[in-house]
Amino acid sequence: MTIRDPMGDGIAAGWKVLDASLPDAPRALEADVVIVGSGAGGGIAAEILTAAGLEVILVEEGPLKSTRDFRMREAEAYPHLYQESAARKTRDKAINILQGRCVGGSTTVNWASSFRTPASTLAFWRERFGLADYTPEALQPWFEMVERRLNIGPWQRAPNTNNTLMRTGATTLGIPVGEIRRNVRDCWNLGYCGMGCPTGAKQSMLVTTIPSALGRGAMLIHRLRAERLVTAGTRIDALECVAMEADGVHPRPIRWTLRARHFVLAAGAIGTPALLLRSKLPDPHGLTGARTFLHPTVVAAGRFAKAVHGHAGAPQSLYSDHFLEQLPIDGPLGFKLEVPPLHPVLFSTTLQGFGDEHAASMREFTHTHAQLALLRDGFHPQSHGGRVALRADGTPLLDYPLNEPIWEAAARALLAMAEIQFAAGALSVQAVHEQCRGYTSWPQAKEGIARLPMKPLLTRVVSAHVMGGAAMGASEATGLTAPDGTLRGVDNVSVFDGSVFPTSIGANPQLSVYAVAARNASILTSRMTGKPAPPLA
Repeated sequence: MTIRDPMGDGIAAGWKVLDASLPDAPRALEADVVIVGSGAGGGIAAEILTAAGLEVILVEEGPLKSTRDFRMREAEAYPHLYQESAARKTRDKAINILQGRCVGGSTTVNWASSFRTPASTLAFWRERFGLADYTPEALQPWFEMVERRLNIGPWQRAPNTNNTLMRTGATTLGIPVGEIRRNVRDCWNLGYCGMGCPTGAKQSMLVTTIPSALGRGAMLIHRLRAERLVTAGTRIDALECVAMEADGVHPRPIRWTLRARHFVLAAGAIGTPALLLRSKLPDPHGLTGARTFLHPTVVAAGRFAKAVHGHAGAPQSLYSDHFLEQLPIDGPLGFKLEVPPLHPVLFSTTLQGFGDEHAASMREFTHTHAQLALLRDGFHPQSHGGRVALRADGTPLLDYPLNEPIWEAAARALLAMAEIQFAAGALSVQAVHEQCRGYTSWPQAKEGIARLPMKPLLTRVVSAHVMGGAAMGASEATGLTAPDGTLRGVDNVSVFDGSVFPTSIGANPQLSVYAVAARNASILTSRMTGKPAPPLA
């Protein structure tokens, strides 16, 4: 098996890649299209637009790290590849958000899980938001196209022990478990996907669509923060940017101006609303940043007699939608069950406890199995999600109140995971909650979890999926963006990322972003060129 590093090879061959932190970089550029963000939406759009002959500039706030830079070390990966060093939090600090900030965005650091948008989610969007064209049948060609392009398919190896234990417990209880499709090619099965793939096997934007776009003449500028869209009547005239220091945290006193016929926003469902807020664009219904949704996620950890080695092997290869399918979509929040990879820093910073108690838990690291429950938010009548706002320095902050429907679902999820872990043979189970000291039997867990107070900062809540904040809708009152991703109120801006989703989707969102971005980027390409958009390579 070979190591793929197309970015490193392409730069050596003379691709147009600029590091804005360097003092001699140009500060005024122009193209047909400027794309803000290089993750799932931006990467897909870049390939489609450049294949049609359009001149494209990709802007990325984070650094460029290519395959040869990834060394499977948390201490390097989190500061370099994640927003706020993998410690981004909501306003009240109650939710920790893992979100990529590097070339390739979250596709560079996610765990490769690939699900199509559930049919029930699409039906809800059609009914509540008027997205009549968003049917499984209409989206199928777009899903098929990106699945071919990114080699999305069944995982060809046996699940690791961490995944297998979930299946063992669930099957014992009669809970169905499915296999996760993954976007990988010739995967080495290392298990360090969250730190950047060190072999280039994960088919992220870093090794697929961005190299394709650069090979066709696109320009990539990294360590450049998009600050503000400058209006000229009903059009955007320019994008004002600021260069970042090499540390990627502090801006430099160096301004850039990028001009284009069209601007594509793909900075993610926190970054895109923040850019719109800084730009003060028309928003008569106050929708910018509103209804931003996570999959609020709770965790249970089981201790087993045999070693689990949750750090080794494909992080996620099995799942269960049993607790999503049991409930009506607009009823009590359902949840999707998966497992996370276990690495020491991520494990230690999520697990509760201090001092000797925490040290004792860490000594059980190799024998610990973990499960995740991703809560499907945005469908219940009381599910209003969060809102992106700006700090005094213009950086974004997500306020995400955790209300009763979320807490009720969190308690159900912790119970379900504990029962599965005991059915799989766990010696003890800990709900990841500050007041949980562990349970040694299912009856004890059932009684103990029922007594745990479901409150912020007591119940540990995390999320790696951010959606909404610039949602699509059939009308101005229901959508900041139109069903094709165009931003209402201006003539030459489109949004191609997860911020256009009107709710969470109830599944890992990367494949949904890919397909919707491919659809809408193709519409934009045809509009700009007068010709049908070419398919993804």
